[in-house]
Amino acid sequence: MEFLRNVPIGQYVSGKTGWLRTIDPRLKFAWTLIFLLSPTLSGPIWRLGLVGLLLFITAFGSLPLRIIWRPLIFLVFISCLFGLLSIFLPTNETASALATRSPQEVSNALSLGNSWEVLRIGPLNLGEISLGSFIIDRRSAELGIKTSTLIFTVVHSVNLMLITTSPEDLMWTLRWYLSPLSLIGLPLDRLSFQLLLALRFIPLVQEEFQNLIRSILVRGFSFKKLGFKKSIGVFLSAGERLLTNILLRAEQGADALIIRNGGLLISPDLFKPRFFFKQRRPWQNLFCTSALFVTLYLRYRYGNI
Repeated sequence: MEFLRNVPIGQYVSGKTGWLRTIDPRLKFAWTLIFLLSPTLSGPIWRLGLVGLLLFITAFGSLPLRIIWRPLIFLVFISCLFGLLSIFLPTNETASALATRSPQEVSNALSLGNSWEVLRIGPLNLGEISLGSFIIDRRSAELGIKTSTLIFTVVHSVNLMLITTSPEDLMWTLRWYLSPLSLIGLPLDRLSFQLLLALRFIPLVQEEFQNLIRSILVRGFSFKKLGFKKSIGVFLSAGERLLTNILLRAEQGADALIIRNGGLLISPDLFKPRFFFKQRRPWQNLFCTSALFVTLYLRYRYGNI
Protein backbone atom coordinates (compact mmCIF):
# COMPACT_ATOMS: atom_id res chain seq x y z
CA MET A 1 0.00 0.00 0.00
CA GLU A 2 2.98 2.33 0.62
CA PHE A 3 4.88 1.05 -2.40
CA LEU A 4 4.89 4.31 -4.36
CA ARG A 5 6.14 6.21 -1.32
CA ASN A 6 8.82 3.69 -0.35
CA VAL A 7 10.17 3.35 -3.90
CA PRO A 8 10.68 6.97 -5.04
CA ILE A 9 11.46 6.30 -8.69
CA GLY A 10 11.53 9.57 -10.63
CA GLN A 11 10.63 11.77 -7.63
CA TYR A 12 12.83 14.65 -6.51
CA VAL A 13 14.22 14.21 -2.99
CA SER A 14 15.42 17.43 -1.40
CA GLY A 15 18.64 17.46 0.56
CA LYS A 16 22.18 18.80 0.74
CA THR A 17 24.21 15.58 0.81
CA GLY A 18 25.75 14.09 -2.33
CA TRP A 19 28.03 15.59 -4.94
CA LEU A 20 25.45 14.73 -7.61
CA ARG A 21 23.29 17.57 -6.30
CA THR A 22 26.01 20.18 -6.75
CA ILE A 23 26.76 19.41 -10.41
CA ASP A 24 25.46 21.83 -13.01
CA PRO A 25 22.04 20.48 -14.16
CA ARG A 26 23.07 20.96 -17.79
CA LEU A 27 25.90 18.48 -17.29
CA LYS A 28 23.57 16.00 -15.60
CA PHE A 29 21.17 16.28 -18.52
CA ALA A 30 24.01 15.72 -21.02
CA TRP A 31 25.20 12.65 -19.12
CA THR A 32 21.65 11.29 -19.08
CA LEU A 33 21.49 11.67 -22.85
CA ILE A 34 24.74 9.70 -23.10
CA PHE A 35 23.23 6.85 -21.10
CA LEU A 36 20.03 6.98 -23.18
CA LEU A 37 21.52 7.24 -26.68
CA SER A 38 24.92 5.52 -26.55
CA PRO A 39 23.48 1.95 -26.15
CA THR A 40 21.93 2.32 -29.62
CA LEU A 41 23.70 -0.04 -32.07
CA SER A 42 26.36 -0.80 -29.45
CA GLY A 43 27.82 -4.12 -28.39
CA PRO A 44 27.18 -6.01 -25.14
CA ILE A 45 30.53 -5.02 -23.61
CA TRP A 46 29.73 -1.32 -23.95
CA ARG A 47 26.29 -1.85 -22.44
CA LEU A 48 27.77 -3.74 -19.50
CA GLY A 49 30.29 -0.94 -19.10
CA LEU A 50 27.49 1.61 -18.84
CA VAL A 51 25.79 -0.49 -16.17
CA GLY A 52 29.07 -0.67 -14.23
CA LEU A 53 29.53 3.10 -14.54
CA LEU A 54 26.01 3.72 -13.24
CA LEU A 55 26.60 1.41 -10.29
CA PHE A 56 29.89 3.20 -9.57
CA ILE A 57 28.17 6.60 -9.62
CA THR A 58 25.40 5.27 -7.38
CA ALA A 59 27.84 3.76 -4.88
CA PHE A 60 30.09 6.83 -4.65
CA GLY A 61 27.48 9.54 -5.23
CA SER A 62 27.16 10.24 -1.48
CA LEU A 63 23.39 9.96 -1.70
CA PRO A 64 21.35 8.72 1.28
CA LEU A 65 21.00 4.96 1.21
CA ARG A 66 17.29 5.13 2.02
CA ILE A 67 16.45 6.70 -1.37
CA ILE A 68 18.72 4.41 -3.39
CA TRP A 69 18.54 0.80 -2.28
CA ARG A 70 14.79 0.13 -2.77
CA PRO A 71 14.56 1.49 -6.34
CA LEU A 72 17.89 -0.16 -7.20
CA ILE A 73 16.83 -3.61 -5.98
CA PHE A 74 13.46 -3.30 -7.72
CA LEU A 75 15.12 -2.23 -10.98
CA VAL A 76 17.73 -5.00 -10.86
CA PHE A 77 14.97 -7.57 -10.35
CA ILE A 78 12.92 -6.23 -13.29
CA SER A 79 15.98 -6.04 -15.54
CA CYS A 80 17.09 -9.60 -14.74
CA LEU A 81 13.55 -10.88 -15.23
CA PHE A 82 13.21 -9.41 -18.71
CA GLY A 83 16.76 -10.48 -19.52
CA LEU A 84 15.98 -14.09 -18.67
CA LEU A 85 12.79 -13.96 -20.72
CA SER A 86 14.79 -12.64 -23.67
CA ILE A 87 17.40 -15.34 -23.31
CA PHE A 88 14.86 -18.13 -23.71
CA LEU A 89 13.29 -16.60 -26.79
CA PRO A 90 13.83 -18.76 -29.90
CA THR A 91 16.57 -17.04 -31.88
CA ASN A 92 18.09 -20.01 -33.70
CA GLU A 93 15.45 -20.68 -36.34
CA THR A 94 16.74 -21.94 -39.64
CA ALA A 95 16.87 -19.15 -42.17
CA SER A 96 15.11 -19.58 -45.48
CA ALA A 97 17.23 -20.92 -48.31
CA LEU A 98 18.60 -18.26 -50.63
CA ALA A 99 19.82 -18.69 -54.17
CA THR A 100 23.52 -18.07 -53.51
CA ARG A 101 26.66 -19.51 -55.02
CA SER A 102 28.26 -22.55 -53.49
CA PRO A 103 31.16 -21.81 -51.09
CA GLN A 104 33.35 -24.22 -53.11
CA GLU A 105 33.17 -21.88 -56.11
CA VAL A 106 34.87 -19.05 -54.20
CA SER A 107 38.32 -19.49 -52.72
CA ASN A 108 38.80 -18.83 -48.99
CA ALA A 109 35.02 -18.52 -48.44
CA LEU A 110 33.54 -19.18 -45.01
CA SER A 111 30.12 -20.76 -44.60
CA LEU A 112 28.18 -19.31 -41.68
CA GLY A 113 26.24 -21.74 -39.55
CA ASN A 114 24.20 -21.40 -36.38
CA SER A 115 25.49 -19.25 -33.57
CA TRP A 116 27.59 -20.88 -30.86
CA GLU A 117 25.71 -22.90 -28.27
CA VAL A 118 26.41 -21.60 -24.77
CA LEU A 119 24.12 -23.74 -22.62
CA ARG A 120 21.56 -26.49 -23.15
CA ILE A 121 18.87 -27.24 -20.56
CA GLY A 122 16.76 -30.31 -20.96
CA PRO A 123 14.93 -32.10 -22.30
CA LEU A 124 12.48 -31.46 -19.46
CA ASN A 125 9.69 -33.89 -18.68
CA LEU A 126 6.94 -32.83 -16.25
CA GLY A 127 4.84 -35.95 -15.94
CA GLU A 128 3.05 -36.41 -19.24
CA ILE A 129 4.19 -33.01 -20.54
CA SER A 130 7.47 -32.82 -22.41
CA LEU A 131 8.95 -29.34 -22.71
CA GLY A 132 11.90 -30.32 -24.86
CA SER A 133 15.28 -28.61 -24.60
CA PHE A 134 16.05 -24.98 -23.87
CA ILE A 135 19.10 -23.90 -25.86
CA ILE A 136 20.98 -20.72 -25.00
CA ASP A 137 23.20 -19.74 -27.89
CA ARG A 138 25.31 -16.68 -28.49
CA ARG A 139 22.55 -14.65 -30.10
CA SER A 140 20.04 -15.34 -27.34
CA ALA A 141 22.65 -14.53 -24.68
CA GLU A 142 23.45 -11.22 -26.38
CA LEU A 143 19.73 -10.46 -26.66
CA GLY A 144 19.28 -11.08 -22.93
CA ILE A 145 22.26 -8.86 -22.07
CA LYS A 146 21.04 -6.06 -24.34
CA THR A 147 17.51 -6.19 -22.98
CA SER A 148 18.43 -6.22 -19.29
CA THR A 149 21.17 -3.60 -19.60
CA LEU A 150 18.97 -1.31 -21.68
CA ILE A 151 16.17 -1.36 -19.10
CA PHE A 152 18.58 -0.75 -16.24
CA THR A 153 20.54 1.99 -18.02
CA VAL A 154 17.52 3.94 -19.24
CA VAL A 155 15.52 3.84 -16.01
CA HIS A 156 18.36 4.25 -13.51
CA SER A 157 20.12 7.09 -15.34
CA VAL A 158 16.90 9.09 -15.57
CA ASN A 159 16.08 8.25 -11.96
CA LEU A 160 19.45 9.55 -10.73
CA MET A 161 18.90 12.82 -12.56
CA LEU A 162 15.32 13.27 -11.32
CA ILE A 163 15.99 12.52 -7.64
CA THR A 164 18.92 14.97 -7.53
CA THR A 165 17.50 17.77 -9.73
CA SER A 166 14.54 19.89 -8.75
CA PRO A 167 11.76 20.41 -11.32
CA GLU A 168 12.64 24.11 -11.56
CA ASP A 169 16.29 23.36 -12.39
CA LEU A 170 15.28 20.70 -14.89
CA MET A 171 12.83 23.06 -16.58
CA TRP A 172 15.48 25.78 -16.84
CA THR A 173 17.99 23.25 -18.26
CA LEU A 174 15.65 22.15 -21.03
CA ARG A 175 14.86 25.80 -21.73
CA TRP A 176 18.59 26.49 -22.05
CA TYR A 177 19.16 23.60 -24.49
CA LEU A 178 16.15 24.54 -26.62
CA SER A 179 16.87 28.28 -26.66
CA PRO A 180 18.02 28.27 -30.36
CA LEU A 181 14.52 27.14 -31.35
CA SER A 182 13.14 30.46 -30.16
CA LEU A 183 14.59 32.01 -33.32
CA ILE A 184 11.97 30.18 -35.40
CA GLY A 185 9.12 31.29 -33.17
CA LEU A 186 8.72 28.24 -30.92
CA PRO A 187 6.95 29.30 -27.67
CA LEU A 188 9.60 28.01 -25.27
CA ASP A 189 8.29 29.93 -22.26
CA ARG A 190 4.86 28.33 -22.56
CA LEU A 191 6.33 24.86 -23.13
CA SER A 192 8.71 25.24 -20.21
CA PHE A 193 5.88 26.32 -17.93
CA GLN A 194 3.77 23.35 -19.02
CA LEU A 195 6.71 21.03 -18.33
CA LEU A 196 7.10 22.48 -14.85
CA LEU A 197 3.41 21.92 -14.15
CA ALA A 198 3.66 18.34 -15.41
CA LEU A 199 6.66 17.60 -13.19
CA ARG A 200 4.85 19.07 -10.21
CA PHE A 201 1.67 17.18 -11.05
CA ILE A 202 3.22 13.68 -11.19
CA PRO A 203 3.45 13.25 -7.37
CA LEU A 204 -0.20 14.30 -7.07
CA VAL A 205 -1.25 11.61 -9.55
CA GLN A 206 0.75 9.01 -7.64
CA GLU A 207 -0.81 10.12 -4.37
CA GLU A 208 -4.33 9.89 -5.77
CA PHE A 209 -3.61 6.45 -7.20
CA GLN A 210 -2.24 5.24 -3.86
CA ASN A 211 -5.21 6.62 -1.93
CA LEU A 212 -7.58 4.85 -4.32
CA ILE A 213 -5.80 1.51 -3.86
CA ARG A 214 -5.88 2.01 -0.09
CA SER A 215 -9.62 2.68 -0.17
CA ILE A 216 -10.27 -0.54 -2.11
CA LEU A 217 -8.14 -2.60 0.29
CA VAL A 218 -9.75 -1.08 3.39
CA ARG A 219 -13.24 -1.96 2.20
CA GLY A 220 -12.18 -5.60 1.84
CA PHE A 221 -13.94 -6.53 -1.38
CA SER A 222 -14.22 -10.27 -1.98
CA PHE A 223 -13.73 -10.37 -5.74
CA LYS A 224 -14.29 -14.13 -5.73
CA LYS A 225 -17.82 -13.63 -4.41
CA LEU A 226 -18.53 -10.60 -6.58
CA GLY A 227 -17.80 -12.45 -9.78
CA PHE A 228 -16.13 -11.28 -12.95
CA LYS A 229 -18.63 -8.61 -14.09
CA LYS A 230 -19.02 -6.94 -10.68
CA SER A 231 -15.25 -7.00 -10.13
CA ILE A 232 -14.74 -5.24 -13.46
CA GLY A 233 -17.39 -2.72 -12.38
CA VAL A 234 -15.49 -1.99 -9.17
CA PHE A 235 -12.26 -1.32 -11.06
CA LEU A 236 -14.07 0.85 -13.62
CA SER A 237 -15.66 2.89 -10.81
CA ALA A 238 -12.24 3.27 -9.19
CA GLY A 239 -10.73 4.41 -12.50
CA GLU A 240 -13.54 6.92 -13.00
CA ARG A 241 -12.98 8.29 -9.49
CA LEU A 242 -9.24 8.54 -10.13
CA LEU A 243 -9.80 10.54 -13.32
CA THR A 244 -12.29 12.82 -11.55
CA ASN A 245 -9.85 13.53 -8.71
CA ILE A 246 -7.00 14.22 -11.14
CA LEU A 247 -9.09 16.66 -13.17
CA LEU A 248 -10.24 18.35 -9.96
CA ARG A 249 -6.63 18.78 -8.81
CA ALA A 250 -5.70 20.20 -12.21
CA GLU A 251 -8.57 22.70 -12.10
CA GLN A 252 -7.65 23.81 -8.58
CA GLY A 253 -4.02 24.27 -9.60
CA ALA A 254 -5.00 26.33 -12.63
CA ASP A 255 -7.28 28.55 -10.55
CA ALA A 256 -4.52 29.10 -8.01
CA LEU A 257 -2.05 30.12 -10.73
CA ILE A 258 -4.50 32.55 -12.30
CA ILE A 259 -5.29 34.17 -8.94
CA ARG A 260 -1.69 34.43 -7.73
CA ASN A 261 -0.02 35.48 -10.97
CA GLY A 262 -2.78 37.35 -12.74
CA GLY A 263 -2.92 34.81 -15.57
CA LEU A 264 0.64 35.55 -16.73
CA LEU A 265 3.28 32.91 -17.36
CA ILE A 266 6.31 32.87 -15.08
CA SER A 267 9.55 33.49 -16.95
CA PRO A 268 12.03 30.58 -16.89
CA ASP A 269 14.80 33.06 -15.98
CA LEU A 270 13.29 33.27 -12.48
CA PHE A 271 14.23 29.61 -11.95
CA LYS A 272 17.81 30.02 -13.14
CA PRO A 273 20.05 28.22 -10.57
CA ARG A 274 22.39 31.13 -9.95
CA PHE A 275 24.15 29.37 -7.08
CA PHE A 276 25.69 26.90 -9.55
CA PHE A 277 27.77 29.73 -10.99
CA LYS A 278 28.83 31.06 -7.58
CA GLN A 279 29.80 27.79 -5.99
CA ARG A 280 33.33 26.97 -4.91
CA ARG A 281 33.57 23.68 -6.79
CA PRO A 282 34.41 24.55 -10.39
CA TRP A 283 36.77 21.57 -10.66
CA GLN A 284 33.86 19.20 -10.15
CA ASN A 285 32.02 20.50 -13.22
CA LEU A 286 35.28 20.59 -15.18
CA PHE A 287 35.97 16.94 -14.33
CA CYS A 288 32.45 15.91 -15.36
CA THR A 289 32.80 17.80 -18.65
CA SER A 290 36.16 16.13 -19.40
CA ALA A 291 34.76 12.71 -18.52
CA LEU A 292 31.83 13.38 -20.84
CA PHE A 293 34.11 13.97 -23.84
CA VAL A 294 36.24 10.95 -22.93
CA THR A 295 33.09 8.79 -22.83
CA LEU A 296 32.05 10.06 -26.26
CA TYR A 297 35.49 9.20 -27.65
CA LEU A 298 35.38 5.70 -26.13
CA ARG A 299 31.91 5.19 -27.58
CA TYR A 300 33.23 6.14 -31.02
CA ARG A 301 36.23 3.82 -30.79
CA TYR A 302 34.98 0.83 -28.80
CA GLY A 303 31.19 1.11 -28.77
CA ASN A 304 30.62 -1.77 -31.20
CA ILE A 305 32.49 -4.33 -29.09
